[in-house]
Amino acid sequence: MQVGFIGTGLMGLPMAQKLVEAEIDLIAYNRTLEKLEPLQKAGVRIAQQPLEAIIGSDCIILMLTNASAIRSLLLSEDIKQHLAEKTVIQMSTIAPTESIAIAKDIIAAGGEYLEAPVLGSIPEAQSGKLIVMVGSTEAQFERWQALLQNFGAKPLLIGEVGAASAIKLALNQLIASLSTAFALSLGFVERQGADVDIFMQILRQSALYAPTFDKKLQRMRDRNYSNPNFPTKHLLKDTELFINEAQGEGMNISSIEGVKKILEIAITSGFADADYSSLFSAIAPDCEV
Repeated sequence: MQVGFIGTGLMGLPMAQKLVEAEIDLIAYNRTLEKLEPLQKAGVRIAQQPLEAIIGSDCIILMLTNASAIRSLLLSEDIKQHLAEKTVIQMSTIAPTESIAIAKDIIAAGGEYLEAPVLGSIPEAQSGKLIVMVGSTEAQFERWQALLQNFGAKPLLIGEVGAASAIKLALNQLIASLSTAFALSLGFVERQGADVDIFMQILRQSALYAPTFDKKLQRMRDRNYSNPNFPTKHLLKDTELFINEAQGEGMNISSIEGVKKILEIAITSGFADADYSSLFSAIAPDCEV
């Protein structure tokens, strides 16, 4: 079996490297060829065009930016004719409605489609400890479970296509909302001149605590948002997807719309490619520590 891996960005590269470690026959493509150098040095065959990775593979794993990128790369007229009898495993964060629509088009072209978005960032991708959420049939899950276990030991079958994307978006909404709420409290404590260590001590002992607070605490206090595990622009993209989907369900989205505005301020402040903890600077600009 040969696997095509398309999209080797911040998350895609370490995920592809896990397949290399497992000695899986891999062909990789990325729009920016320089990002493929670590894989090329490891002996991975590099595709010069996406069609090369698709034709030469039984299974195609996608880790692309958004649904638009997936459509332009995979579902153009000259490429989708080659999807017959291929299995596409889509692992990026996209909306449930987008995933369902892409699945229909791939099936119409004679291929199979699974969604398998992941929870976790670069360290979890490097260690193979991502939480893999799968939207597929039971038969598809059984067939591809061993492959997906290279990314996380216990892939979870969530339900049909769309269900895993929905849960992934719901989780990313929590990332955005929890981080924004924590940043607001942290900035307030600092500006009041209260002891941040005592604040954190109390918080850790309470039901209010989430481990992500400690993961982002020092970044926020130091205002050091370099070497991101998850860039601000990607969190904004996922937040917008959640808003669109939740709005379609008739939900009150006032709280997450406020979070979106904070992320937009962070991006216009120059933090688009920085770690999303940069939202702290949008909430507490020039805060005296």
